[in-house]
Amino acid sequence: MPTNRFSRRDVLKGSTALTVGAVFAEPLRAAVPEASAITPALIEAAKKEGKLAFYTAMDLQFAQQLGKKFEAEFPGIAVRVERSGAERVFTRIGQEYSANIHAVDVVNTADQAHCIVWKRNGWLAPYLPEDVARHFDKRYYDPDGLHVTTRILVSPLGYNTNLVKKEDAPKSFKDLLDPKWAGKMVKGHPAYSGTIMNATFQIARDLGWDYLEKLAKQRVMQVQSATDTPKKISLGERAVMVDGAGYLVIRYKEQGQPVEIVYPEEGTPLATGPSAVFKAAPNPNAARLFQNWMHSRGAQQFLVDWARQYSPHAQTVEKPSVRPLKDIKLMMEDPEGVHAQAEAIKKRYAEIFKV
Repeated sequence: MPTNRFSRRDVLKGSTALTVGAVFAEPLRAAVPEASAITPALIEAAKKEGKLAFYTAMDLQFAQQLGKKFEAEFPGIAVRVERSGAERVFTRIGQEYSANIHAVDVVNTADQAHCIVWKRNGWLAPYLPEDVARHFDKRYYDPDGLHVTTRILVSPLGYNTNLVKKEDAPKSFKDLLDPKWAGKMVKGHPAYSGTIMNATFQIARDLGWDYLEKLAKQRVMQVQSATDTPKKISLGERAVMVDGAGYLVIRYKEQGQPVEIVYPEEGTPLATGPSAVFKAAPNPNAARLFQNWMHSRGAQQFLVDWARQYSPHAQTVEKPSVRPLKDIKLMMEDPEGVHAQAEAIKKRYAEIFKV
């Protein structure tokens, strides 16, 4: 399984040549930027640049569809999608910036803790799209306008309905410790996926590391991405998923695949996925146009309709097949906690699951 050899601490250390003052100190708070609309001048400037690089932890199929939709609305601007797990995206950007390579224009991650590092390093550009200011609750965007929550992710349990009867399906994390599930489960890895990092952090915090130690004795298959676990149960390679992309379970079920979602009794792990424009973006106008458009009502509804993900945009309408977020008992997200403990979590997790 992957290990993140370029840690958050490395990113902070590597930024010393790029920033002034103490790396771990919070930067002076800038004035909140005025909300920006998509204007003819911005579109024209973006078309002159003609391209942008979008680093993302979204599942590849959706990220590509999103890029194509943007290209159709703004002909002449090509979106290069660079998709990987959120932890890998974070590592890549840190490595590039340490080498003074500025290739990324816009990023979307599944781990709010990444934005803590990028913000403290002074790498992000303040930019507040008009729709965000009007239709997003303030908890979904940075007070300095440096990043915006694009999507809200939950990491539930799931199972293959051909292999597990509904009445026998696990209803809680505790149920996964039943010996009958030994060798029949799959879990993502926190060193690769931001969703899984947050899920693992929340499970360890709320249920204790001793729970994960007991779970490891169940011979759980380890995969990388949060998008891999739904695939494993849909293919019947494993009966139950411990964590992963809930929206994919919903999409697979709608497509007729034998999967079902379970929101565990203890609470479902939550991860909000922010996007940001980089200050050193090689295509700054195209980056701002994409960031603005991606948080518009139209693009956010596309996220709801096509991807079956939750949107922070107040005007979007959820699909009937998706349980409203307000009706799910959720674990609490803690980006600062993840930021402080991420490397320890990866290390301890690898030791427990021997990966």
